[in-house]
Amino acid sequence: MNQVNAALAAGTWTGLPQLYAWGRNSSGQLGLGNTTVYSSPKQVGALTTWSTVSCGANFTLTTKKDGTLWTWGRNTYGQLGDGSTTYRSSPVQIGALTAWLKTAGGDSFTLATKTDGTLWSWGRNHVGQLGLGNTTSYSSPKQVGALTTWLNIACGVSHAAATKSDGTMWTWGNGNNGRLGLGNTTTYYSPKQVGSLTNWLTVACSTYSTMVIKTDGTLWTWGFNAGGQLGLGNTTAYSSPKQVGALTTWYKVAGAANFTIATATGGTLYAWGGNGSGQLGLGNLTYRSSPNQVGALTTWLNIACGGYFTLATKTDGTLWSWGVNGEGQLGLGSITTYSSPKQVGALTSWLNIAGGYAHTIAIKTT
Repeated sequence: MNQVNAALAAGTWTGLPQLYAWGRNSSGQLGLGNTTVYSSPKQVGALTTWSTVSCGANFTLTTKKDGTLWTWGRNTYGQLGDGSTTYRSSPVQIGALTAWLKTAGGDSFTLATKTDGTLWSWGRNHVGQLGLGNTTSYSSPKQVGALTTWLNIACGVSHAAATKSDGTMWTWGNGNNGRLGLGNTTTYYSPKQVGSLTNWLTVACSTYSTMVIKTDGTLWTWGFNAGGQLGLGNTTAYSSPKQVGALTTWYKVAGAANFTIATATGGTLYAWGGNGSGQLGLGNLTYRSSPNQVGALTTWLNIACGGYFTLATKTDGTLWSWGVNGEGQLGLGSITTYSSPKQVGALTSWLNIAGGYAHTIAIKTT
């Protein structure tokens, strides 16, 4: 673990977090005040108060240390939450609240939690993905129910998944392919509990699938599986949770269009699913329907997926990327596609990362 990550773990780091962006920018999703495509990291403004980052398909969501929420990019359905449908190419603050905690973006909708445990949503809602009991789209935040126990959140293209502090698992929105895990393909406009277990913890979504790690370190998946993205050794869709192998050391999981990336507690990295652009990082374009280790390193830390590309940091603070790169989303200064990990520059202070369909947002420290 490098000095930055060691200090962060100990809560003693005083470095200043800067925000960087690169890749597709047709809707201003890089936040640089223009629609120019960049193939290497560009700093977003001069502020050093950024805290978290997440992406929808073509828009960006961030929070600052003061708990404020900022968004930019495509806004056709009000997914930025600023009360309009105007595209923004620079960060726009959403309201004046200072209690925003976590964000997640789907194709054209957003979920967010506050420090009080409440859940909020906005944007497109044609299949109930906002969880508000209707199909009305909203361009400003609306509270999902009245509960104050929401914990982790994730968005697919048109479905949502979340865990609560009591360890229960909930899904809603488009139910096609069984992506809600409710044993059917029904679409639901409000949150529905997945089974009765109370040990669900970390949740992620790919386009049409859902992946969750339990408190016992096991990994479970369900939904669309044509690329083998469920990791079950086949391409069969499932409408209820299925365990991926027998490992009990899964730590983080992320997914995108048709593939999944996950780390284990020992710092190893695994990938499976579609691989037509080398997004699995295995040095080839072969699809895999069960987890395959990416190299032999045990120093992988944070992971994120874009449409058909992957981002990861190591414990030494370096940033790595691979997969499709037609719009410079890998940040390597080119538009060359790579099927194995490539280091992004030489910096050793990268922290948080997020991928949209074809753009990347990342936080590094000074």
